[in-house]
Amino acid sequence: MHPAPSLIAFTTLSGLGFGLMAWLGLGFPDVTGWVAFVFYLIAFALAGVGLLASTLHLGHPERALKAFTQWRSSWLSREAWLAVATMIVTGLYALGLVFADTRIAPLGWLSTALALVTVYATSMIYAQLKTVPRWNHWSTPLIFVAHAVAGGAILSGQVQLGAFLVLLLGLGQLWTWQTGDTRLAASGTSMGTATGLGDRGAVRAFEPPHTGTNYLLTEMVHVVARRHANKLRLIAFGLMTALPWIILFLLPFHHILAGLAVISHIAGALIGRWLFFAQAEHVVGFYYGKR
Repeated sequence: MHPAPSLIAFTTLSGLGFGLMAWLGLGFPDVTGWVAFVFYLIAFALAGVGLLASTLHLGHPERALKAFTQWRSSWLSREAWLAVATMIVTGLYALGLVFADTRIAPLGWLSTALALVTVYATSMIYAQLKTVPRWNHWSTPLIFVAHAVAGGAILSGQVQLGAFLVLLLGLGQLWTWQTGDTRLAASGTSMGTATGLGDRGAVRAFEPPHTGTNYLLTEMVHVVARRHANKLRLIAFGLMTALPWIILFLLPFHHILAGLAVISHIAGALIGRWLFFAQAEHVVGFYYGKR
């Protein structure tokens, strides 16, 4: 699929923001007053900017509020409601920490649960799509939540735990890339099934369905050469996992180094998320002879 910058920013930054909220809700780090204010400002800024970026992908951003009306059937709508609920509960919890030096633990636990469920809802927007076999798998929500938890751990200053979690995330991402490459072929979809002519023998395209482009080709068909994808995977893994792990686990702690680990992780996560969209082989590509 077309890797729209708005979707990349939305899924990456909002996931980091909600991941940080999840750790803060559990009391990691154990902060109050203005230090807590700074941490929550970062969390809300990441989540807020990410959610606002998602509206840029809409044909009519001014109609974004209509997304809240379809919660019975739409994961996007459920995500919108969960995001609002998370921010309200987290905001109330943060008020106690910042202005009263008071930790209301049950409210913090609820904030953590809502933050993680929000990330899960975001992942299900893509995991539910049977037309994209690479996404239509239980590993999609797992990797989304893993990104949020690992990134949130680094942002919240959990050095040793963060190093362990980014390593697990990296291994999980490698496995997801490897197995994802086989899902389109394993789905049984082909030119024959796309055209409905598969029962007549091997099917190939004689001519393109039309001479120009259209919405489906623009949004649903994006082809990345394997050699380029492998290079980007290596870069994403190095920035997202390897470098942060070296900084957090092998080097002595320093705030500047910790900041570098955060920047590196976010850069790698953005590249990985670009690949998530760019390598999503929508089955409509068969109809246009693009697979």
